Amino acid sequence: MKLQFTSSLLCVSMFISCTNSGDQTGKLSAPLTGTWKLLSSVTIDKGQRTDLDYTKNQQMIKIINDTHFSFLRHDVKRDQNGKNNFDAGGGRYTLSGDQYVEYLDYYNDPNWEGKNFKFKIQIKNDTLIQTGIEKVEAAGIDRQITETYIRMKQ
Repeated sequence: MKLQFTSSLLCVSMFISCTNSGDQTGKLSAPLTGTWKLLSSVTIDKGQRTDLDYTKNQQMIKIINDTHFSFLRHDVKRDQNGKNNFDAGGGRYTLSGDQYVEYLDYYNDPNWEGKNFKFKIQIKNDTLIQTGIEKVEAAGIDRQITETYIRMKQ
């Protein structure tokens, strides 16, 4: 009887250890996957702060799956030619704890394409806050950026 109990306990322990890797990435990546709507961004460039409200004149979403991200942005109002200034990009990402790195594999500006951007992320309920540095020497970009997203409901 004691041998059966010990064997059962050993089997349960092995099952639990196989299903719980203890990997912090898995704990954060599950909430990270989904579709996020950008609410606002704050950039600090050469000491100058710029706040953008993405709920008024433009809209942007970010879609994150297990291995890739993409973003789509457009102006809400069309210009005099009927265009709404569309922008999009995407690529791979890595996540380790709260350290999130985007590898911009696809983008319409070749100065940005092929670059990687390191961010620290926080997820609070349905809000994603992403803070990091955007540095693209060929485009003269070197700024801190903080973006605040809300998870979109299905």
